[in-house]
Amino acid sequence: MATKILPAVETTTPVEREMEKEAPSKLPIKSIPGSYGIPFISPIRDRLDFYYFQGQDAYFQSRVDKYGSTVVRLNVPPGPFMASDPKVVAVLDAKSFQVLFDVSKVEKKNVFTGTYMPSTALTGGFRVCSYLDPSEPNHAKVKQLLFNLLASRKSHVIPAFRTNFATLFETMEAQIDAYGKADFNKLNDDTSFEFIGEAYFGVLPSASGLGTTGPAKATKWLLFQLAPLTSVGLPKIVEEVFLHTFPLPPCLAKSDYKALYEYFSTAAKPVLDAAVTLGLSKGEACHNLLFATVFNSYGGMKVMLPGILRWLATADPSLHARLAQEIRSAVAAAGGKVTLSAVEEMELTKSVVYEALRMDPPVKFQYGKAKKDLIIESHDAAYQVKRGEMLFGYQPLATRDERVFANAGEFVADRFVGKEGKKLLKYVVWSNGPETESTSVWNKQCAGKDLVVLVGRLMLVELFLRYDTFTAEVGTQLLGIQVNFTSLTKSSPTS
Repeated sequence: MATKILPAVETTTPVEREMEKEAPSKLPIKSIPGSYGIPFISPIRDRLDFYYFQGQDAYFQSRVDKYGSTVVRLNVPPGPFMASDPKVVAVLDAKSFQVLFDVSKVEKKNVFTGTYMPSTALTGGFRVCSYLDPSEPNHAKVKQLLFNLLASRKSHVIPAFRTNFATLFETMEAQIDAYGKADFNKLNDDTSFEFIGEAYFGVLPSASGLGTTGPAKATKWLLFQLAPLTSVGLPKIVEEVFLHTFPLPPCLAKSDYKALYEYFSTAAKPVLDAAVTLGLSKGEACHNLLFATVFNSYGGMKVMLPGILRWLATADPSLHARLAQEIRSAVAAAGGKVTLSAVEEMELTKSVVYEALRMDPPVKFQYGKAKKDLIIESHDAAYQVKRGEMLFGYQPLATRDERVFANAGEFVADRFVGKEGKKLLKYVVWSNGPETESTSVWNKQCAGKDLVVLVGRLMLVELFLRYDTFTAEVGTQLLGIQVNFTSLTKSSPTS
């Protein structure tokens, strides 16, 4: 496994770019509208609007409508007492949102989850890579470790996915026959955890000391970090006190985390040995691998795959037929094998995944603290931000920007097909950066960006190689969309 830190994709370093003089805006400079209200009281009132009285989309859209601006001052959850300062400058259109990816302008230290940071007791006492700014030395070391892991295991991804998800679909068929429906989310949670362990480390979690408890332990650990930003359906007063006002005690997740850590310390031993040559201790490397694998990869698949199926379940059946034809033709042309090159030929399949990520990005919130006085541009105006102010982006509004996407609030399966469609990919930013740019040790774009998109495509490949069409009930649950399959129509011999 290679251990040399690769050069950044950019031709200049973040420090050099920060020193470059910013060109003056040609748009009129306006004061940022909005209000933070009465300290302590207003943030709590806004939190109630965000969770219960309005909901996320309406909370932000109502402020845009009220002030006639997509750059506004507002409070974001969780607020008191979880976060000492809930005040942010929100950038809520596709153009202004881009500032959050420019690490020469914004600092990414300790802002992964926003205005609060979970206790490092949940990550072995370390600030893991997601909470590091690229200017911090360990950021490059850890991210390179992840790049090395992904490069060394790339040939294992497709076989591991097909093996594990073949079992998932077989189980769904049996459940539909027996009960009339199958809970995709539950099966996906279990299957995704197995797939990731096999693809990344060659060791099935169920074959380790974790047994079948891995997904439950992982989900509990995720909840302890994300509870301040979630509603789990409990009575409002209970959630407000126990989830949104005070952090859940990390000690309650200690035994679950220890079991997960033991799996990674054994399964990832070759990776951990190589980490030492990058200047990382095995302990710090293991905690980072655990976080990247469970929080980023597993957490992402828990949300993304049901999100893709949501749109297919509500689409015209003709889309299923088009996908089946494209997928089967590409695989047949590859000699009946599912290969990376075959998947790359599936233009509609790729577009469907991109469109799902545009409509429902797995991570909805992005943050960054202004490193210096900045001028931020929306489509219509420019706004001055002072050094040290927290910038916040709600991605679903930015990626449904009507000034960029026609019928932005609708799922358009072939939106990214063809030359003109590909031009829009720079506004698909689910990975904490434009889809047209590359992740590097110098930026905060997801290290597994390309792998995530591939996994979304592979699910469609596996689905439509087996079935002509399907039906499903779509609802909501804790971390996103709930999908229950109600029928699967097997591929006909002549299709």
